[in-house]
Amino acid sequence: MKKILFFALISTLLACEKDEYIPLNEEAQQIPFAKAPSGPTGLDKQILDELDAISGGVGAAYFILPNSDQYSSIPQDPLNPITDEKVALGKLLFHETATGGNPTTASNLFTYSCASCHHSGAGFGAGIRQGIGEAGVGFGTSGEARVFNPGIAVSDADIQPIRSPTVLNAAYQDIMLWNGQFGGSGTNLGTEANWTNIPENFIGFEGVEVQAIKGQGVHRLLVDGNFVSSFGYQQMFDDAFPSLPVSERYTTQTAALAIAAYERTVLANQSPWQEWLKGNYSMLSNDEKKGAKAFFGKGKCYECHTGPALNDKNFYAFGMGDFDNSSDAVVLDPVGFENVKKGRGGFTKVAADEYKFKTPTLYNLVDNGGFYGHGGTFTSVREVIEYKIAGVPQSSEATTANLAPQFGDIKLNKTEIDNLVLFIENSLRDPNLSRYDPDQVNSGNCFPNSDPASKADLGCS
Repeated sequence: MKKILFFALISTLLACEKDEYIPLNEEAQQIPFAKAPSGPTGLDKQILDELDAISGGVGAAYFILPNSDQYSSIPQDPLNPITDEKVALGKLLFHETATGGNPTTASNLFTYSCASCHHSGAGFGAGIRQGIGEAGVGFGTSGEARVFNPGIAVSDADIQPIRSPTVLNAAYQDIMLWNGQFGGSGTNLGTEANWTNIPENFIGFEGVEVQAIKGQGVHRLLVDGNFVSSFGYQQMFDDAFPSLPVSERYTTQTAALAIAAYERTVLANQSPWQEWLKGNYSMLSNDEKKGAKAFFGKGKCYECHTGPALNDKNFYAFGMGDFDNSSDAVVLDPVGFENVKKGRGGFTKVAADEYKFKTPTLYNLVDNGGFYGHGGTFTSVREVIEYKIAGVPQSSEATTANLAPQFGDIKLNKTEIDNLVLFIENSLRDPNLSRYDPDQVNSGNCFPNSDPASKADLGCS
């Protein structure tokens, strides 16, 4: 009897084991304890630990840019909520050369746009050291071939007195321009005495919106009722601003609000670093990861370059040169240029702010034609890093007492510099910024420029 019970028990156990058995050589990977360890290890774990420490415990999420259609997650002006209709309109107006309706020289009519100095091929910068709106001709492949029209006086040109800042990741700035003068809230509160020529600041608009308004006048653009009806934009304005009276709907200000809404969605959220932050650790090479470790560690880059756009809202002096440091740049207003060179101090008139400039985003730097620094006096990312390590100012005018504490206080060896360059140039480069370009603009004009030479370069008519 005991033998019968024993064999019955063995048979039952064997039957159970047979039901649960998975051949090791076929599907062992399905067994939980046979899986490879999940989650970050090695360099990835080290970087995440650093991100956690410098973000107050938030970690990788602190540095992630939202998708461009996640409006509720994109910083925006309370006076200008982002909507699909505004973004669609702004995208076209930003690139529309028919907005170039107020040139100094009649032959330049409808040949330039906002995108002349801020286009996707150059990381939404100009692609040249000194951006040219009106009186620029040619484009090349990424804006690098744009030059002065030799038949027009340089004094009639719309040429920038400082390197054109990118609008990429502009949503993460509450003030705009290198000196931060545009914006009537946040960082600029307390500077009201210096807003005499910026009445839009008193409305309370943030910098992106104020720049879009002021830029139309400064850069000889014209959006009014005649433009709207002539180039087929009325319905888009109606859709974007349905609550405004018709008498207030087709204006410079509404055009600016649409442009600003679009600009806030222009984010480098497809860069390898952004993918890495979301857990796809294979997107960066080991050397790029070492570069990230230097960036958020010994290189001290994170002390100024932080958050989703890798920029803060502060101003720093690194003694970099200006356009008057060389013979290949043009200074149209020598008197006014003295304020330009003083950066934040030129706006606030505070001595402690002199020669300090706003922290730029570091995404897609490598696309902007090989010009770095507010004066475009550097030709590579490596050159900028080595300059900051050396701590010897280019400018003889920069106030020594105002120089950033990081200047000359960074210690990296050659390998660490090599890896840091890789991280900035490769990991922070979104390769698909052309997704922010329209297929065409309502006028049918060529864009971002529509002068004959640009048309030839761009292959349009």
